[in-house]
Amino acid sequence: MTQTSEDVTWLTQEAYTKLKEELAYLSGPAREEVTAKIAAAREEGDLRENGGYHAAKEEQGKQELRIRQLTQLLEKAKVGEAPASADGTVAPGMVVTIAFDGDEDDTMTFLLASREYASADVETYSPQSPLGSGVIGNKVGEDAEYELPNGKKASVTILKAEPYNG
Repeated sequence: MTQTSEDVTWLTQEAYTKLKEELAYLSGPAREEVTAKIAAAREEGDLRENGGYHAAKEEQGKQELRIRQLTQLLEKAKVGEAPASADGTVAPGMVVTIAFDGDEDDTMTFLLASREYASADVETYSPQSPLGSGVIGNKVGEDAEYELPNGKKASVTILKAEPYNG
């Protein structure tokens, strides 16, 4: 199966290393800790009224979900800088400036990237978000449409798209 640009998550080496370390911790020591908590709570008796047991099971569920998320993310990740788009096409790893409904006074600038790539410098939108998936693949000067949470459509104009250098 060939990966498309939407399937790839671009990460800096620092972000990739940090996520690999988190995955190693969650898959090893943290998994052993929560298993020990469950075993200790189980020894206390009646599981129906055992708050410690239920809390440990919930913690285990959240931990296993994060392990799956990290595994999938790291399988798709490419380390380095996203390729620069010479023709102004919006792609993951780019800082995009849009105008809402063609109003150049009502603009927003954001980084199109996964939350693991997020920066304090600029707001980050995922390529899978409604706005992200609406603008991806469009060129500077083009209009893009995306669906709002209430089901209505919104229109934006791409004003700028440049590689992120954060």
